Amino acid sequence: MMKLSDWPVVNKADVIAGISVAGLMLPEAVAYAGIAGLPPHRAILAGIAGCLVYAIFGRSRFAIVSPTSSSAAILAATLAVVPGDATVKAGLATVAVALAGILFVVAAALRLGGITGFISRPVLRGFALGLAITIILHQLPILVGVSVQGSNIFSYAGALFAAIPRWNLASVAVGIVALVALQLLKRLPGVPGAFIVLAAGILASSAFDLAGHGVKLVGTIDILPQWPSLPDAGWFAYSRLAQFTVPLVLILFAESWGTMRALALRYGDALEVNRELGALGFANIASAIVQGMPVGAGFSAGFASEAAGAKTRATAAIAAIGLAILIASAGPLVARLPEPVLAAVVIAALMHALDPGPILRLRRLHRDFYVALGAAAGVLIFGVLNGMLLAIAFSLVAMMHRLASPYVARLGRLGDSHNFVDVSRHPEATEARGIAIWRPGEPLFFGNADTILGEILRRSRAEAGLKAVVLSLEESFDLDSSALDALMEFDTAMRTAGIRVQFARAHDRARDLMAAAGMTNLDSRCSFSVDDAAAAVAIPPTVSV
Repeated sequence: MMKLSDWPVVNKADVIAGISVAGLMLPEAVAYAGIAGLPPHRAILAGIAGCLVYAIFGRSRFAIVSPTSSSAAILAATLAVVPGDATVKAGLATVAVALAGILFVVAAALRLGGITGFISRPVLRGFALGLAITIILHQLPILVGVSVQGSNIFSYAGALFAAIPRWNLASVAVGIVALVALQLLKRLPGVPGAFIVLAAGILASSAFDLAGHGVKLVGTIDILPQWPSLPDAGWFAYSRLAQFTVPLVLILFAESWGTMRALALRYGDALEVNRELGALGFANIASAIVQGMPVGAGFSAGFASEAAGAKTRATAAIAAIGLAILIASAGPLVARLPEPVLAAVVIAALMHALDPGPILRLRRLHRDFYVALGAAAGVLIFGVLNGMLLAIAFSLVAMMHRLASPYVARLGRLGDSHNFVDVSRHPEATEARGIAIWRPGEPLFFGNADTILGEILRRSRAEAGLKAVVLSLEESFDLDSSALDALMEFDTAMRTAGIRVQFARAHDRARDLMAAAGMTNLDSRCSFSVDDAAAAVAIPPTVSV
């Protein structure tokens, strides 16, 4: 239950931040509705409902739960593959939002917050880069005042450059001035840069008759909320919609939780993942009720909230109220807003996602660089939805490859201590005569047990004078049946070769399974430490007479 003490206290900083964010939410809503192929009012209503509901149930003080670029792009890809006319697809979009909300709530009830682990950070970084390039490229025709088509990102870019002779110079000038102003205003903390640029764009539209110079204006935005209803679509359309809702939920929560967690860690705030799942679920259900779009805590709005100085989650509620007042009271003024200014606001909000630094860092670390690069390339080549699915698959394949071909370390003792380290990294470590100590770098499971144990068996048989092997199982908390069978076969083969096997650091669960499978003398053959195991198989020194 919500307690009175749980409600945030509104302060001046939240009011300023909320107004700043409202100035960003309006152009983003219009732009993201265009990406999804839906009327602008659906994104505006979604932002209002999402922020208000999240402020009640959520806990992140920086999260702005509104339509995001990634969810809009995935919704567009989803609607493209379901049959029906524009009216049917608009209704199916509402169903998709409701399904996403229900899945969020069910996942929260089942405490499935760990699903975010299926989308790794390198995948998110690559996805964000590819998505930012895609969305910025699709905003450029609006900024330069032309209409272009393309079957993929490359043909689209080619069509844009081929249309250079048709670029409207007035649109280009307005867009560039707005973009430069936004970048300069970012350097002034607490200043609502997007709101100021929007106001300036409206003034310039009236003062210089930009429409008369061929600059497209937003036009009237009709806010016509209606109760949602099921569209007259067949079973095939609904089944296809359900299939694509799961990826929508995954990427929405991965992006939202990534934004929330990054900002929470920066300020030492505490968040509970399953509570945030539920909050996002209720926000999407509210958005479906007003026939809005999918909503999540996008990184552009979240970091804009931080930069504006948000102190509590009241910022989100103030932003929602500010957006509602802006649309209700300044509708005629908003209608005169130049579209190149909207495009500039969206581009400026995504500029930070073009930073290659996080991906280049992975290359320096020699970890997951190609996973991130593959995610970015997948989005650019195969589209947003297929690119995301390919990136997730690529991440899982990379993980399986690492687990299936782990490094097996041979250990030696450091001086007279009880510490055992990898002799290939510490040449000063010494090995006991006639004993080999091995430690697999990954847990034993069906994909690597035969390979690891076979390699240890081969090298042990080939080593002259070897009497005993210590196998450290510290990485294997549990064993599946395949790994257990491989371990028993390894034990039998070593016994046949006349080599004793001593197990070190075997977890209780793994040891119980080994005993249940019939492995004998485990009390004497299992040691709590590598040092104890080495002592148990130590060869007594030869006594000279």
